[in-house]
Amino acid sequence: MKSRFYTVLFFGLTVLVLTACGGLTQVSVAPQEELQTLELPAGVVVEPETAVAAPDEAVVVESDSAAPAANTPAQTASADLDAIVAQQQAFIDLYNRVNPAVVSITTEAGQGSGFVYDVNGRIVTNNHVIEGANSIFVTFDDGTTVEAALLGRDTGSDLAVLQIDANEVTLTAVPLADSDALQVGQIVIAIGNPFGLQNTMTTGIISALDRLFPGASDANGNTFSIPNVVQTDAAINPGNSGGPLFDIYGNVVGVNTAIESPVRGNSGVGLAVPSNIVRVVVPQLIDNGAVATPWLGISGQELNPIINEQLNLDEAQEGILIVETIAGGPAAKAGLRGVNPTTNLGGDVIVSVDGRSITAFDDLLGFIVQETAVGQTVQLDILRDGNIITVDLTLEARPDSNQ
Repeated sequence: MKSRFYTVLFFGLTVLVLTACGGLTQVSVAPQEELQTLELPAGVVVEPETAVAAPDEAVVVESDSAAPAANTPAQTASADLDAIVAQQQAFIDLYNRVNPAVVSITTEAGQGSGFVYDVNGRIVTNNHVIEGANSIFVTFDDGTTVEAALLGRDTGSDLAVLQIDANEVTLTAVPLADSDALQVGQIVIAIGNPFGLQNTMTTGIISALDRLFPGASDANGNTFSIPNVVQTDAAINPGNSGGPLFDIYGNVVGVNTAIESPVRGNSGVGLAVPSNIVRVVVPQLIDNGAVATPWLGISGQELNPIINEQLNLDEAQEGILIVETIAGGPAAKAGLRGVNPTTNLGGDVIVSVDGRSITAFDDLLGFIVQETAVGQTVQLDILRDGNIITVDLTLEARPDSNQ
């Protein structure tokens, strides 16, 4: 099995590494010109032609206007340059507009990034940036540095919220995008504090969506994944942790969290917690200082043709095979069954939740984390012994909810 190396993007103060990062040139396409309607002067009538050419007779159409001349190489180059210059200015304008909302975060252990969530002085960053810190300082793009207090943190989503005195600095907040509406290929922009280089901007695209990223673990070693993670090829490096990933409109689509790389620097695979999880988690951290994340209490495996053959299922069957139900968890209480550890057979297969088809683990976790609440009862359609049965399950708070 291929080993994966995830590097959280927290930059220790004792190390300074400079690496060259290539930029990505994007060429925008000019919109089509509006079609023009030809209007004739009043009283002018165009009569249809009545003459018909003989089958073998060539028809010559005379015109007073010459055919349009093809663009010269110089004209084409000029048009291309104009498009690039326009996009360059768009990036400059975007940076000037949102950069005041991006902050550097310093603790006694190192540095990270963050952004202004609202004008009341709330700052969003990663939990791993401030975890264990005794003192936290926030630095703005103009060099203003203020001390921050920790409002709340969540290990499960790797998010944290800081509070600063809103009277000490003029605040610019940035809005959250709808990360469920993102598409692969969209241009994104990262601004942060890589390697301690404050307010650095890089650009790229969304490379993939709906990634699962390993998050926190409980006392029993159970690891909980963050669903719907956004993957980007924008240069993300240590120190970018907690910083925003923007769309071209200046909306936050994610919080940069980690890179997948065998080395410490950027390898073109950056990962960001999606904005719709930020939208769920941050208000809870502001109000309660902690998050109650709904939990099924299972470990599982996506079905594939090999598993389907072993379980004597249809080759095209999709769903999540329950490998294990966690003792005392919601699934165990609801009577769901995991794989028999002796025979490696059996195990319920989740095929839908509240009427939503489940084909991948990200489908399941994304729905539970973003669209349900602790104490809510959901209906699971389960494939068991060749039959579909419906099971009611009441969601409980995940053990890593910092409560």
